[in-house]
Amino acid sequence: MQQVNRADPAPSRLKYRLHRMMLTPLYRLMLRVGIPFVVAFGAGALWFSDEGRRDSFVGAVADVRDAVQQRPEFMVKLMAIDGASEGVAHAIRQVLPLDFPISSFDLDLDAMRTTVVKLDAVKSARLKVRQGGVLQIDVTERVPVALWRTDEGLFVLDREGVAIGMAASRVDFPDLPVIAGEAADAAVVEALDVIAALGPLQARFRGLVRMGERRWDVVLDRGQRVQLPSKGSVAALERAIAMDQAVDLMGRELTTVDLRLAERPTLRMSEYAVQELWKIKAIEAGVKN
Repeated sequence: MQQVNRADPAPSRLKYRLHRMMLTPLYRLMLRVGIPFVVAFGAGALWFSDEGRRDSFVGAVADVRDAVQQRPEFMVKLMAIDGASEGVAHAIRQVLPLDFPISSFDLDLDAMRTTVVKLDAVKSARLKVRQGGVLQIDVTERVPVALWRTDEGLFVLDREGVAIGMAASRVDFPDLPVIAGEAADAAVVEALDVIAALGPLQARFRGLVRMGERRWDVVLDRGQRVQLPSKGSVAALERAIAMDQAVDLMGRELTTVDLRLAERPTLRMSEYAVQELWKIKAIEAGVKN
């Protein structure tokens, strides 16, 4: 009987190892990604190693970028400012000296907004580039509510006590009340509340003076003052107004109505009133004698 030699179906040890290696995820990833990346990176590094080719590539990229950024649809041609007075609008154009037309890619809107908000008269601002190549600036101005008299001059304050600017004269802002005293700008809201409570004394009101950085004196015409406490100033002023309406308190010869102690209000008479009082006492004393 003839013997037949059959090939061994089992793979060789090398073929088996190669087969197992090909089934390894890391090895397959290296063949698909790693080796092509290394080859491409090496080829690129070799190509960029030449200074001439490198400069040519950088120049080509810059040309493409400039060509895109300078397209008409990306160009800003003018500036529009809304919500600002003429003076503030002029100041904004001064701090943002843009040379139009300019590419919108060259505008740092956040930095420009910060620059605009640094202006004393600007409370907030919003910048955007709208259709038509217009740089739109929407401004919210600070609203002046009081004048603060200091040794340096007359400052215009908003409700937050921020100095908007300086006033050359009181007549420039005839409708604004005047406050004075150190740190008066830190209590503008309280000052406005006191002024709003003046009622019938409004016509005689001349200003408020901050005393000791903690309380107010109401200055009236004829040299009269109402000294208010550090707390409950509005309520104390309302009591003074009630007394005035009851007995014409502020119409008398008084220089000061001291309300700093609620349980013990004090009245200070003028020098003329004191002299007249002594005359009356002297007459009464003579009659009794």
